[in-house]
Amino acid sequence: MLDRPEMVEAFAKQLRGVLGAQAEYVAKIRRDAEAMWKANPPEGYSTFEAWWRHRWVTSPFGQIEDHIEKAAKLTFDLEARYRRGRHEIPERKAAAALEKEQARETPAVTAGGAPIPPKPRTAPADTGSAGGDFLELVRKGRSA
Repeated sequence: MLDRPEMVEAFAKQLRGVLGAQAEYVAKIRRDAEAMWKANPPEGYSTFEAWWRHRWVTSPFGQIEDHIEKAAKLTFDLEARYRRGRHEIPERKAAAALEKEQARETPAVTAGGAPIPPKPRTAPADTGSAGGDFLELVRKGRSA
């Protein structure tokens, strides 16, 4: 079902909408609870105890609201990770593999653009006849 980036984008957008609506609902309940508590403080409690009970009742609503908002923010990570992990990274790997395969099939070219021919060897200086050179080398080889 979530095999295309457009589908994941639509899913994440819809999930953000639902989570946003739930966060608003919890915030409304929290605001109502705080207003009711302030308008009708319970009798028989000291100021500190009334504050403590008020906090004890309303703080979970705030925490729930924070968690829902954090979950809505995580939908952006969901969308980005899916796009990278299922589409961008495999596309890059496939492109690199194709480039590597094409590099194997084409002959290697040097950085200059044209292959450099091997340099011809220079002949040693001619000191006599061809036989003399060879014999001189043999004599030098025996003496060494």
